[in-house]
Amino acid sequence: MARASNALAELVILVVMGVSGCGKTTVGQALAHHLGCEFAEGDQFHPPENVAKMAAGTPLTDDDRWGWLRTLSARMAEARTAGQSLVLSCSALRKPYRDILREGAPQAWFVHLHGDIALLQQRMASRPGHYMPPSLLQSQLDTLEMPDADERVVSLDIVTPLSEMVSRVMSSVR
Repeated sequence: MARASNALAELVILVVMGVSGCGKTTVGQALAHHLGCEFAEGDQFHPPENVAKMAAGTPLTDDDRWGWLRTLSARMAEARTAGQSLVLSCSALRKPYRDILREGAPQAWFVHLHGDIALLQQRMASRPGHYMPPSLLQSQLDTLEMPDADERVVSLDIVTPLSEMVSRVMSSVR
């Protein structure tokens, strides 16, 4: 995939969102490569208590998530203030979570990845060493609030070829 031309470059902040196993990292890395910018893996910003809780098979609560979301929002604000594009992965399952993220970058676009539960389960089961067990998928699906059209969102089915995903996102945000 070609990188964006510096002459045509503009500030783009994307949040690749969805439940576990939807491909946030893969799609986020491809988008960052295309834009020639940083990809920030949202899971790496979780505090150790959250990781331990999920690894033990316990779903996170809103109280568990607020600090993490504020940290991600601050990272988005840093990029915006520096005039740097950024692609960030974050489940962003509920509108209040997305609202917190938007505080750091009001112009951010959300790339919502969604797909069949059987495919999501299969993908999760095939990730060796990941702390998020497949048993938590249903709790994420139960928590998910579908983004509204007014949220600046591009919604993509996870069976869409990666290059087509990148093209659709870039067509929407430009």
